[in-house]
Amino acid sequence: MTRFIFSFFGGIFAVVTMGTMMIALTIGAIFWMYGRDLPSHEHLAQYTPPTISRIYSQEGRVIDEFAQERRLFTPANEIPDLVKNAFISAEDKNFYTHQGYDVRGIVAAGVQAVQSGGRDVRGASTITQQVMKNFLLSGDRRAERKIKEIILASRVEGALDKDKILELYLNEIFLGQNSFGVTAAAQTYFNKTLSELEPHEAAMLASMPKAPSDYHPVRRKERLTQRRDFVLKEMYENGYIDKATYEHEVKQPLRSVQNGDFEPYNQALPPRDYFTDEIRRQLSRDFGEDQFFSGGYSVRATLDPEMQTEAAHALQRALEQYDRGLGRWRGTGKKIDAGLLGDEAAWREALAGVRVTRDVTLESKWRVAVVREVRENSLLIGIEDVPLDDPRGMEVPRSDTDWFTGNLFENFEPGDVIHVREMTEDASGNFIRWTLRQVPKVQGGFMAMDVNTGRVIAMQGGFSYQNSVFNRATQAKRQPGSSFKPFVYAAALDSGYTPATIVVDAPIEIDTPQGVWRPKNASNQFYGPTPLRTGIERSRNLMTIRLAQEVGMDVVANYAEKFGVYDNMGRVLANALGADETTLMRMISAYAMFANGGERVEPTLVDRVQDRYGNTVYSHDAAQGNRRVCVDCADPNIPPGRSPRIVNDRERIMDAITAYQLTSMMQGVVERGTASRTVNLPVPTAGKTGTTNDAKDVWFIGFTSNIVAGCYIGYDQPRSLGRGASGGGFCGPVFTQFMQKAVKKYGGGPFKVPETCNFVNIDRFSGARLGAGASGPNVVAECFREDDLLNGVWGIQLDGGFAISGSFDLIRPEGGSVAREVTTSTGRKAVVGPKAGFGTLSSGGLY
Repeated sequence: MTRFIFSFFGGIFAVVTMGTMMIALTIGAIFWMYGRDLPSHEHLAQYTPPTISRIYSQEGRVIDEFAQERRLFTPANEIPDLVKNAFISAEDKNFYTHQGYDVRGIVAAGVQAVQSGGRDVRGASTITQQVMKNFLLSGDRRAERKIKEIILASRVEGALDKDKILELYLNEIFLGQNSFGVTAAAQTYFNKTLSELEPHEAAMLASMPKAPSDYHPVRRKERLTQRRDFVLKEMYENGYIDKATYEHEVKQPLRSVQNGDFEPYNQALPPRDYFTDEIRRQLSRDFGEDQFFSGGYSVRATLDPEMQTEAAHALQRALEQYDRGLGRWRGTGKKIDAGLLGDEAAWREALAGVRVTRDVTLESKWRVAVVREVRENSLLIGIEDVPLDDPRGMEVPRSDTDWFTGNLFENFEPGDVIHVREMTEDASGNFIRWTLRQVPKVQGGFMAMDVNTGRVIAMQGGFSYQNSVFNRATQAKRQPGSSFKPFVYAAALDSGYTPATIVVDAPIEIDTPQGVWRPKNASNQFYGPTPLRTGIERSRNLMTIRLAQEVGMDVVANYAEKFGVYDNMGRVLANALGADETTLMRMISAYAMFANGGERVEPTLVDRVQDRYGNTVYSHDAAQGNRRVCVDCADPNIPPGRSPRIVNDRERIMDAITAYQLTSMMQGVVERGTASRTVNLPVPTAGKTGTTNDAKDVWFIGFTSNIVAGCYIGYDQPRSLGRGASGGGFCGPVFTQFMQKAVKKYGGGPFKVPETCNFVNIDRFSGARLGAGASGPNVVAECFREDDLLNGVWGIQLDGGFAISGSFDLIRPEGGSVAREVTTSTGRKAVVGPKAGFGTLSSGGLY
């Protein structure tokens, strides 16, 4: 009997032992089979998650963000213990003791799945397993994935410490509202940093990983509150908070940005505009779009926010003034269902969903509104974010619409979406009425930059970024018209001509494959033999063509290309008048080289770019073409009282005397030429107007001793701006408004005079040399090279090789009409005027 008992139990033991061995071998085989081709976990130690790239203003304020996933990476040692403990309590209370997986949790989940017939499958993943799932595996719930997850988790536990694993988890996890990682989530839900979170707020974030959409703070507020309270209880039971804290925190209401309890973080950011979007475009090109959007770059922009606002308003005011002068109401072209107007909540919801411009603050904020009723003498409106019982009322009077044709019934219908803004008294700021506004069809661009560093301080690429993201300062290629002429004159001055050189201003006929081209001056008047200075001050087209012919279009084109106006300029005479196309940014950059004395400067919207670790990966000062070298910055032994020296290492592309001569001539444009009526600043200012054929584009670019700025205005699909449109009249006021503020902030002074300048008084009408004591409105002190004075530059008259075509009135600059003798291309003398007709002259050319 005893033998039988031993034999029986021995058999059972053998079966159990064999069975255990078989199970162990089976499990080992499974783990060996699934562990062969798993992805490597080693790169997790060097993992850098995609994070937000941020753009900062000069003052260090965040002005824009770009990201594929909204994540702000935070190292483990900077994540507060409160936050860590909340997530450990919610997701994996044995995190610091297990080896990557929780056997009891896995068994319990398996039993529950069997009991429910597979209908109720709950997770049993540790934090380490979730890291494996997020980084290396898919998110499905198949047993195969679980096995791989456990294998990888155990491997990672042996390779990384617990804090590193927790760091990966807390920075990678998705927590809803497009927020990845705890730092971005704290900002999204509470507009707080991690260190500012209270225990109930940390517990709320820790409630999210399970299923963010199922725990929405508004739609599923009650369910989220229950989950938050559960996490707080776990934190208490795990010893992370005491009983008093638990009882206090669990009584707190569920508060969030989404519930309106906190101001949203993004409200502190200005609306995206042309400046930051251009940075995005340029850095995406330089670093790669994926890298820029995920690299966590810190970008220090050159933007001056105060001047950017001034630039936007200056351009917007000019565009709106022109648009209102046309006398036509277009509105937004958007409508909402008029049937909703009886239900305030319904029409407000519909209005909020209409995509129209909301970023204009000209005079005051432009608000989106809907026409609720059209009356005989007023419009009854509803305004976004303004209650109906607002003391300012909800009407626009008929008197506000006098600037456009037609009555209210002809122009408006209930449901029309419109823009309005407050009209207030200038002195007191008291409300007068709501006034209608509309986004103009005409567009334009504006840009301003430092002439010495190339730092762009303001850029406006159109009336409104939200209306049109196309940046007309950098992307629109337009004809610069006469604003190109300084490059013709620069080529001439560097080729031996002087501001006193005489060029014939008289009609020309040129045979072209398209027929005879007869360019003209804007005024249909001709000055005859005239000094170069007057030619640029009064923007004489025919003088410019003759001068370009004398110098040679190859030389002119080479100059334009050297200054960066064009990459490959066409060698035809019409391009001497700005017929080829370029961008405002290129023109501004080229004018900066006139202003700084002829040194190359490259425009930049970015001072510095740093990677996520703080390493500088781009510096404008160190970039090729802009080099300013700090000689002693790395020297720790600089003597007391001596500062590091900044040495300019930029390329010189124009003789300093040429740059000053041209600058002086363009001062004349502002003081008595085509910009004299609209440009008036308290410091020396130079510049040039530009107006193309039929006034399809109008320009003004000007500069002081340290800031260059300019604008163009025109329709996106070029068409005439109408009779009387000109660069001086349209863009001159934009420049002046902006530069008045810029001068107050950045100053300005006399233009730097080269030491080798020899000044001689010249009659600016005749080019004759005058005595040292000469004075009067016709007298100007010109800068000459010494060789020019020795070789004798007076009495030389140029006509470009063109005969004088047709009969014409000879007009002196001061308006007197007299007979004059001129030299033709054959060397003969001819007397022109007075009282001659215009003969064969016809339109053509740019001015």
